[in-house]
Amino acid sequence: MEWKLNDQLCFLLYANSRNVIKLYKDLLDPLGLTYTQYITMIALWEEDHQMVSDLGQRLSLDSGTLTPLLKKLEHDGRIKRTRDSKDERKVWIDLTEQGKKLSDEAKHVPFELFKCVDLELEDAMKLHEILSKLNNKNKACEKIDGQGD
Repeated sequence: MEWKLNDQLCFLLYANSRNVIKLYKDLLDPLGLTYTQYITMIALWEEDHQMVSDLGQRLSLDSGTLTPLLKKLEHDGRIKRTRDSKDERKVWIDLTEQGKKLSDEAKHVPFELFKCVDLELEDAMKLHEILSKLNNKNKACEKIDGQGD
């Protein structure tokens, strides 16, 4: 076999992911968000009042990554963490008014990023479909391997 880095799907996914996250940085810095904080906020704008464990699962983030991120968002006044009154092991995440307002301030981000990526709409839609299928298949494999529980 002749090895070629650019023939490796894993490398292309990795390199493009890094490049897109760099583009996000310029768009998110004025909002005071990192990329990971941004996707966390999107998940909360989509559905407020989530348990930390459910949020981590949706974002594919472990507690070692999610906990400091949530502490920072709470410190910045964007979310509130509350222990469940019946089961203190459960922690609920809720948006604050400031966190809800940030949704409007961030509405331009997806459109600006799309302009930077410079893909035809049809190609972007195909890419989204392919990546969604890949993500769903990977999640199914995690469950089979016992890692998704």
